[in-house]
Amino acid sequence: MSTPPTLPVTNQQAAQSQPPINTPAFRTFFSRLSTSIRDGLSQRRPWTELVDRSSMARPESLTDALSRIRKNLAYFKVNYVAIVSLVLAFSLFSHPLSLLVLIGLLAGWMFLYLFRPSDQPLVVFGRTFSDRETLLGLVLSTIVVVFMTSVGSLLTSALMIGVAIVCLHGAFVVPDDLFMDDQEPANAGLLSFLGGSATSAASAVAGRV
Repeated sequence: MSTPPTLPVTNQQAAQSQPPINTPAFRTFFSRLSTSIRDGLSQRRPWTELVDRSSMARPESLTDALSRIRKNLAYFKVNYVAIVSLVLAFSLFSHPLSLLVLIGLLAGWMFLYLFRPSDQPLVVFGRTFSDRETLLGLVLSTIVVVFMTSVGSLLTSALMIGVAIVCLHGAFVVPDDLFMDDQEPANAGLLSFLGGSATSAASAVAGRV
């Protein structure tokens, strides 16, 4: 009596053992992000210099205020980004539901599109979705969350408050021409932070187009 043929299970086991996200790209993204954040924060100006009352004076005119804001933005750029980020974080933590919605949306982009292996299709309730369908669904979800819920108004109000604080501080701090010679390292650090994060995300998206 012949033995029954053995069913091949190697491919099934390999598919089951495949991680739900592209782990190397995931780790690379967060490694670059953390490195860029550390490099950017290392270029921030001393906070004592930011709140030095001896350097503050009322602007003489609107033109003077705008000129101060422009110069102080170049000098305190990293500090100002940190201030706006803190305002956003405080607003989100004071509205836990909006924070959970944004975390869910971010997780959807990361695990369903950006870092999902390109050879692993998305299957929901037995239906397979292509990359284009997944991208369209995420874009529509983002539009709904940002423009049709309280999340959008919360983010807008928090950004407006943060920008108002930055502009008010920049208008009342008298810029010293001596410190403008040292602004390039700070700009480089912040641009490295923003550019490194954007490049990592763009690379992940480009791999699916």
